[in-house]
Amino acid sequence: MMPDAFLFDMDGLILDSERVYGAVARDILVPHGFAAQAVDAHFLTLVGVSGDAARQRLESFLGPEFDLAGFNVAWHAEVSRRVAQTVPLRPTVRDSLERLAGQGARMAVVTSTNGDTARQHLDKAGLLRHFEAVVGGNEVPARKPDPAPYLQAATALAVDPTRCAAFEDSDSGITAAVRAGCIAVQVPDLRPADTPLPSLGQRVAPDLWAAIEEVGGFGIHL
Repeated sequence: MMPDAFLFDMDGLILDSERVYGAVARDILVPHGFAAQAVDAHFLTLVGVSGDAARQRLESFLGPEFDLAGFNVAWHAEVSRRVAQTVPLRPTVRDSLERLAGQGARMAVVTSTNGDTARQHLDKAGLLRHFEAVVGGNEVPARKPDPAPYLQAATALAVDPTRCAAFEDSDSGITAAVRAGCIAVQVPDLRPADTPLPSLGQRVAPDLWAAIEEVGGFGIHL
């Protein structure tokens, strides 16, 4: 049976913005003496992590004398500048969302990014019109891996979370989706090579189109 609603992470699943974040971090930190390879490796540990946990990891990597607050301001400002120029999409995303929209599917975005920023990025990409709701990381009582963001999105659509299909790239995000009771599909993107996927009972797909097919979203029931 087709899900009643489809819930999507944004960065790394819909938008190819994770690579922009990584590139900007490298551009800022290498001139300060950090090795590019070390920056890239550390950035992979931040994918899907937000809030206090991300800040603590960054603080540990940068060291106590580095201006963490200044780095964060410069980092996010430059990412926003680059994304404002062009919003890169992950493979199959536009076709997948347009096909779902053509079927009358109900959709929402569940992201750790600030809600207003997420809406701006989705609008710039020409995708915002497909979503009935965008739940940002600053708009929920607890962030992923807590289930609260997915439960809030399901409530916004007035749909039982167990009747929602949720799509995520990160381990933290897929944990939140599973804990919320959603039909969860992970589409892995950037991750440390030696880190296996969590064993949560989630399904796994190579891209968003295949993930939607996996849950019968295009009328294909597997």
